[in-house]
Amino acid sequence: MTMNALVKRRRARSVRIGRVVVGGDAPIVIQSMTNTDTANVVGTVAQCAELARAGSELLRITVNTPEAAAAVAGIRARLDDLGINAPLIGDFHYNGHRLLADYPECAELLAKYRVNPGNVGHGRKRDEQFARMIEIACQYDKAVRIGVNWGSLDQELLARVMDGNARRPQPLDAVGVMREAMVASALESAARAEEIGLPGDHIVLSCKVSGVQDLIAIYRELSRQSDHALHLGLTEAGMGSRGIVASTAAMAVLLQEGIGDTIRVSLTPEPGGQRAQEVVVAQEILQTLGLRAFAPMVTACPGCGRTTSTFFQELTRSVQNHVRERVSQWRADYPGVENMTLAVMGCVVNGPGESKHANIGVSLPGTGEAPTAPVFEDGVKTVTLRGDNIAGQFIAIVERYVARTYARKIASTS
Repeated sequence: MTMNALVKRRRARSVRIGRVVVGGDAPIVIQSMTNTDTANVVGTVAQCAELARAGSELLRITVNTPEAAAAVAGIRARLDDLGINAPLIGDFHYNGHRLLADYPECAELLAKYRVNPGNVGHGRKRDEQFARMIEIACQYDKAVRIGVNWGSLDQELLARVMDGNARRPQPLDAVGVMREAMVASALESAARAEEIGLPGDHIVLSCKVSGVQDLIAIYRELSRQSDHALHLGLTEAGMGSRGIVASTAAMAVLLQEGIGDTIRVSLTPEPGGQRAQEVVVAQEILQTLGLRAFAPMVTACPGCGRTTSTFFQELTRSVQNHVRERVSQWRADYPGVENMTLAVMGCVVNGPGESKHANIGVSLPGTGEAPTAPVFEDGVKTVTLRGDNIAGQFIAIVERYVARTYARKIASTS
């Protein structure tokens, strides 16, 4: 899918992270993070594979102990054996300077280091330890994300910003000071990294907060003052619908303004839930905004008093599940299929008209209406389905449509 014509991307420096490019003219990249103990190679590989197969293009793992650092080589090797080449990012706090120095294989195999300037030490030690991590990144030609977090702001920098604010004729409130301090931390840390020798096209910036309006304001200012690539995401977004809605509300505004080069949706998984849900949500945000396409979109009516039967809801679920199960193979065999749209409508009031707007749609009978379901392909009615197996018949029609329509595209470009 081409970018929505209404969205003009902010021009950021492109950063190569392994085989993936972030920023510049590259598509907005989706990333995620494991929640396994990294020292558990088997568990971490399994979750990395789950995330990558769901569509995560960058994989971040915690590197917080010598055991975790030593495990990176095994994790990378097993992922390569599985055919999963998504770059690995190491998430470092407090002791990253020691781990990178003590485990050179870890430093070499990671494609990017995440460094939080608020968690690398205090005073003179902070400067030395930050510099050591940047020097190692230079040694191995690695990208670095300078990731400021509102929960771990550099207290000396915050005090300096507060002192400066107190001298203003019209001081900012506490929220304004926090926002200013976060932007200053990111920009000053990036400038210091460049002084040490890290090229500007090896730097990604982020400023993570959990408030929607804070995130929007901070990233607008960050994008105004810098041309570094930006990692976008609402931290501690929450679980379930709360996390999805908050992340979408914040990121959609910024993405629509062209701000953001790589995104993560930081969802708290439901007990027993799938970590990969955050990847699916990120895909749906980008696809709904018209910025990228990952899988055919299934639209469906919400139902009303004319659709008291649950059949159209069950059909919608069946179609969505079928698309998710088949999309990887479809994309391999039929380039462009991710742009296809499907519609499942519940009655004859608006159903036929709305079905015509999709590539392929079905309009089901409402409650008490004749048990017929017209199917439209590219706006033209092709068949009317009847009987007890409408779901199976419709899915078979979808499969034939995909093979017929996107096979022609392959032939026309060969």
